[in-house]
Amino acid sequence: MTLSTTTAQTAGEKTKPAGGPMPAPSAEPLKRLAFEPSSQLRNAKVKHAELILFTTELSVMLDSGVVLSDALDAIVEQADNDKFKMIITDLAETVKRGETFSEALTAYPKAFNTMFISMVKASEASGRMVDMLQVLSGYLDFECETRKRIKGALTYPFIMALMAVAATGTLMFFVLPRFMSIYEARGAALPKITRILVGFSSILGDFQAMTAIITVVIMVSTALYYFARTVTGRWVIDSLKIHTPVIGTMFVDMVITRSMRIMATMINTGVQLLDAIHVVEESCENYYFQRLWASTDEKIRDGYQLSESILVSPGAELIAPGIIQMLRAGEKGGKLGEVCDKISVFYEKKLEGSITNVMAMIEPLMITILGAIIGTIAIALLLPVFRISTVIAH
Repeated sequence: MTLSTTTAQTAGEKTKPAGGPMPAPSAEPLKRLAFEPSSQLRNAKVKHAELILFTTELSVMLDSGVVLSDALDAIVEQADNDKFKMIITDLAETVKRGETFSEALTAYPKAFNTMFISMVKASEASGRMVDMLQVLSGYLDFECETRKRIKGALTYPFIMALMAVAATGTLMFFVLPRFMSIYEARGAALPKITRILVGFSSILGDFQAMTAIITVVIMVSTALYYFARTVTGRWVIDSLKIHTPVIGTMFVDMVITRSMRIMATMINTGVQLLDAIHVVEESCENYYFQRLWASTDEKIRDGYQLSESILVSPGAELIAPGIIQMLRAGEKGGKLGEVCDKISVFYEKKLEGSITNVMAMIEPLMITILGAIIGTIAIALLLPVFRISTVIAH
């Protein structure tokens, strides 16, 4: 059995015998309803490591000639997470009923994002699901490693922040009150900076004041949450993501790396350019990149080349001129997929440099801020100590 034949079997499993009776219009909805997953299972999230393992195992089994439903049944037996095991079981049952794998995945949007589903759907159309799953596994692994690097770089500043909070709380609530009692007993006034610190600590110790502050914080957080879900909120937040110095560069590099890798994979596996751009658009969570790729899609349908479409689309400044030149060269030479792959490799290295720069900026910045806070508190506490002998003498 050839790879294409095997992939066609695994991708669809939806082929009906020629001339066979068509199902009644009402039968399929009733059948689908019987297998509808619960809302808790539908909203279940899957760990990155589990998703990578699932994708890798599935690609290996399909490459070995195993039918998709049998591969899913085999993966169920090896899964450790009970919820994920139930999800895979339902996927296998759905595929056995005749639905495509991509249709089965849509029932679990929290476990499988739109990019994952769109790439699987495109691979079903091209008959090269094995290749697509292998690339998906590599990409998911790259994203997982990137997140680990970011979390690892933030661990040290986070621990420092916790220690600073603990030290500050100890000084304010245990050391400072003793100096206050000594100064009050002698009728002396605390230094101004110490009085400010005393006022702040009294607010923290006031139940009614803290209740009001927490209530305001919750209300503001709720308002910001719903504002972020509006169109205007998306404009503002996504604009900050791509225009913030240093951090914006990292974010743009991350989106371009993902976009070029997806486009290279899909073009090299025989997917049409418009379908590839549609998947790229869905994979971008930023409004301005989505607008760019949506406009590029429209321009290509009007007869423009990919490079020209990007140039005349809103948000073209997000794509570096060098990338557009390389895309133009790939179009002329008929090697667009290879060029997109080279761009993704280049931007992957550039992304690593951007992450390093961000981490190099965040660590000293947090250390400086925490040092300023702790230093101010230390001065506020040490001034009464330096004057304590004078106060006692009087």
